[in-house]
Amino acid sequence: MKPVLIHTHFHKRKTGVTRSIENVLPFFNEDFETYVYGSNIDGQHISTKQLKSILFSDRKTIVHCHRNNEIIRFLFYRFLGAKFKLVATRHAESKPSKLTLFLLKKADVVITLIKSMSANLGIKNEIVGHGVDVNKFESKVNVKIAGVSQENIILNAGRVRKAKGQTTLLQASKILQNYKNWALVIVGKVDKPEYLKELRHIAKDSNIEDQVYFFNETRDIVPFYQAAKIAIAPSFSEGFSLVTAEAMSCECTVIATKNVGVHSELITHKKNGYLFEAGKINELQELLENCIKNENSYLGKEARKEILLNWAAEKEAKKLVNIYKLN
Repeated sequence: MKPVLIHTHFHKRKTGVTRSIENVLPFFNEDFETYVYGSNIDGQHISTKQLKSILFSDRKTIVHCHRNNEIIRFLFYRFLGAKFKLVATRHAESKPSKLTLFLLKKADVVITLIKSMSANLGIKNEIVGHGVDVNKFESKVNVKIAGVSQENIILNAGRVRKAKGQTTLLQASKILQNYKNWALVIVGKVDKPEYLKELRHIAKDSNIEDQVYFFNETRDIVPFYQAAKIAIAPSFSEGFSLVTAEAMSCECTVIATKNVGVHSELITHKKNGYLFEAGKINELQELLENCIKNENSYLGKEARKEILLNWAAEKEAKKLVNIYKLN
C-alpha cells in the first residue's frame, strides 16, 4: 500500500500558493496516495472523517502545510495522538513572526523557496523553488484580451500593492504616449482602493489612461500571458515570484527587478530576460522603450528554455518526493 500524502489549503481565495500546489500534485500519484484537504483548490479532496481515519491509523502519512492555521490544526491532531510526518513551506521572504517561527520549529521539515529566504529564516530548512506547469503555461499565437484595443500588450500580473512596484511601472510607462498601439495591462487583486486611484492618476497625468487597463484577479491567467509580448515584474519584495516564471514559460520577454525573489536566479540579463534595480524608473523606462523599438532583443524563446530546463513543476515534485521519503 502506498504512503499517503496530504497537501492542505485553508484559504478563502485561490492564490499563487494555490497554483504552486496544484502544479505539482499530478507528479506525486506514482509514489503516494495523494489528497488535498481544505477548500478553493483543485485536486482529489479528502473529508475530515477520512482524514482522521488515516491520521489515527498505522498508515505512513505525510502532511504538507503552507500556512500557520494549517500547521496549528495538524499539531492539534498530533497532540491527540495522530502520527504523521509534518512538512511546512514558508512562502514569504519577510522575517517570520515569533508565532510563525514557533510553528515552523514544530515541523519535521521546513521548506523555503529561494536562497535569501533560506538564509533569513534562522532555522534549518530545505530550498525547493516553485515549478511551472509547462504544458499549461505555453505560448499561443493570436490571443486577444477582450476590451483591449491595442495590438501589443505589456503585462503586469500579481497583487496590486505598493510592494509590487506598480507605481514605478506606471511612471516608466509614460513613454507609451509615443506608442499608441501598445497597452499596459495590470491583472491582480487590489489590496487598497486608494492605491488603485493613485495608479489611475499617474496614467492620466502621463496621458496614457486610454492605454492602461486594470483587470481583477483571475484563475484564467494563461491567456493574458499568451497575449503579452512583454511582462514586467517591478516588485520591491517577493516570496518567490511564480508569475515571472509563468510569463517566461509563455515566451514573454520579461523585465524584472534584480535580486528580488527568484528573479536573478531565473533571469540572466540580456540572455533570457532583463533586470533592473527596484524603483529605478529611468532604468526600467529605457529597457521598455528599447524593447518596443526592437533595439533590445525579444527573449521569450530563451526564457521558456530556462523554465523547461530548470523550473518545470516535475522537477520541483521530484525534489519534494525525495524530502517526503527521507526517514
